Amino acid sequence: MSSSLDVVVIGGGQAGLAAGYHLRRLGGLDFAVLDAHPAPGGAWQHAWDSLHLFSPAAYSSLPGRLMPPQQGETYPEAAHVVDYLTDYEQRYELPVHRPVRVQAVRRDGAHLRVETDSGTWRARAVVSATGSWSRPFLPAIPGRDAFQGRQLHTVEYRTPGEFVGMRVIVVGGGNSGAQVAADLAYDTDLTWVTQRPARFLADDIDGRALFDHATARRRALDEGRTDGGGVASLGDIVAVPPVREARDAGLLKAQPMFTRVTGTGVEWADGTRAEADVIIWCTGFRPALAHLAPLGLRGPRGHIPTRGTEAVGEPRLHLLGYGDWTGPASATLVGVGRPAREAARAVAALLR
Repeated sequence: MSSSLDVVVIGGGQAGLAAGYHLRRLGGLDFAVLDAHPAPGGAWQHAWDSLHLFSPAAYSSLPGRLMPPQQGETYPEAAHVVDYLTDYEQRYELPVHRPVRVQAVRRDGAHLRVETDSGTWRARAVVSATGSWSRPFLPAIPGRDAFQGRQLHTVEYRTPGEFVGMRVIVVGGGNSGAQVAADLAYDTDLTWVTQRPARFLADDIDGRALFDHATARRRALDEGRTDGGGVASLGDIVAVPPVREARDAGLLKAQPMFTRVTGTGVEWADGTRAEADVIIWCTGFRPALAHLAPLGLRGPRGHIPTRGTEAVGEPRLHLLGYGDWTGPASATLVGVGRPAREAARAVAALLR
């Protein structure tokens, strides 16, 4: 199979759908969205059972369509997000092709050649929106390979029922670490470990405030004003109800980071040890950019330098939804809309 289009969007999750929405609204562009997943919903369909958004539904929406509230839940569950994204791509008749796994993007004269497991697509411009869920990060902790129990990353965690009665160490002081630790706090022998002291945001701060803060910071930087700090300056953990309940019950008490993993647990610098049956690494992700390697664009820390969403070294490529470096709060549902609009407009201007 070989197709030639104006634009290929790589990734059918929230960022790819937002890009598709704005490309559709502009009109006159022949485009396709390539999604590696066999079903709609992006990474949300792989989330653990109790995962909740950090914001109410109305503040967790993609452009053009408010997320409906979930009955009985202020902060919607991941399954509700999957339903919303499924409806979203159907409502706007977005041309999503799945499952199509992109293997490489290469320059091909006036086009970019998108090589996939089901054929080649030639595009005048490409929007990469592959996110980071497929690239979990595990820290290089001494002894990690020697542990005789079970180790898993956030991407593999599903339900606390699997670990009842076990000694579990959860590593990570962000939202994922706190939510997973709260999930396990009641029926396991839990040790929660964080790189620095756990910092809970005030109970009245959720994703709405974080998005506003990230947007204001970006505006200040663009205008040459003093950097007041990103959302991390407010704290690391949104106190969604399950986290708040476990915290207030005294069940979420973070321990400092250990120095090594042993065969049966972990050990701190002073020789203190904790035995464990399971270690869950809630240690984040890295951008999934391997398909762009043939373009030779990577800069420091593996990031591709961007000007807004446009790749500095290749104006036909836009990156969307990977974090603040591709738009303020662009890795969130509510935050990706604005950079998606900017990317679509820039692509249209380039091609026209």
